Amino acid sequence: MKGEIERCGLYFTSATPLKDELLYARLADRYGFTSIWQGESRTSRDSTVSIAALATVTKNIKLGTGVLHTWTRNVVTLATTFTTLDELTGGRACLGIGVLWEPMASKIGVERRRPLLAMREYVTVLKRLFRGEEVSFEGEFVRVRGVRLERVPEKVPVYVGATGFKMMELAGEIADGVLLNYLVSPEYNRKALQHVEEGAKRAGRKLAEIDRPQLLAVSFSNDLEKAYLKARLMVAEYLAMEPHIAIASGVPEKITEEIREVTGGWPTTNEKLSMAVDIVPENLAAKLMAVGDLESCRKKILEYVGSGCTEPLLYPVTDEVLPLIHYFRIK
Repeated sequence: MKGEIERCGLYFTSATPLKDELLYARLADRYGFTSIWQGESRTSRDSTVSIAALATVTKNIKLGTGVLHTWTRNVVTLATTFTTLDELTGGRACLGIGVLWEPMASKIGVERRRPLLAMREYVTVLKRLFRGEEVSFEGEFVRVRGVRLERVPEKVPVYVGATGFKMMELAGEIADGVLLNYLVSPEYNRKALQHVEEGAKRAGRKLAEIDRPQLLAVSFSNDLEKAYLKARLMVAEYLAMEPHIAIASGVPEKITEEIREVTGGWPTTNEKLSMAVDIVPENLAAKLMAVGDLESCRKKILEYVGSGCTEPLLYPVTDEVLPLIHYFRIK
């Protein structure tokens, strides 16, 4: 993508073995990729441990959590974790934070109420702690009484993982950036950015001051049948399990309901997902992600860049990761 965008990152979940991810990270660092973000992947991988591992094999690339959640992490403990990651990475750590989703929240004993307020409190206190302030804060979700970090980090930008438009506005108002989700269309991006801009205006800022990296699912293969099968499988998985993505995707409710009837929601099984694939047409997958050969994927990614994404974060959906890294290298 040299000459077409200035920044390009990678996004990984537990679908990629961590030992392989370390190899990809070394190569991405050498090829000028600007960031790697690690998903928490429901119950299969912790993002902070993962980016600590990535830090040991890279020198320049930024490393972010994409995203951890507020509810089960004490705000001071979380700030201390990132102070440690800041030290380990030499100022390359980025804190991506979200508010979880149903039904996972209730299944792990979290009462997911007033998520906008919870996010506001967490981000407000985190940023004050990262500035080295002594913080006292009495909120509904965050309570801190005269606490200061003993080591002030070099720089830890805070990104709000947002899918709904109200959360987009909040990100524009209080965060350093918004981490845009995948399995949405470029048209969704344009609407979302209007809300980010509204929030930025409330804080006396401009949209250009809010960083906007975006997770982009890339189902690359020269074997088009394989590429589309993997893409349709991913769409079925997320429509079945994560309602907030299903809503943002704009997929007709009838399709979502049919998929959930087959899969039974979250958690489900690979066998049930394979059955649900038949409900997802190829053109729907191609609308929500980059699918096909490298040139087709490039064109789709540029659509997202053109609709407001400042840094595409490529999520390899197939096992053909190395060709993506070579093709989209910055240098």
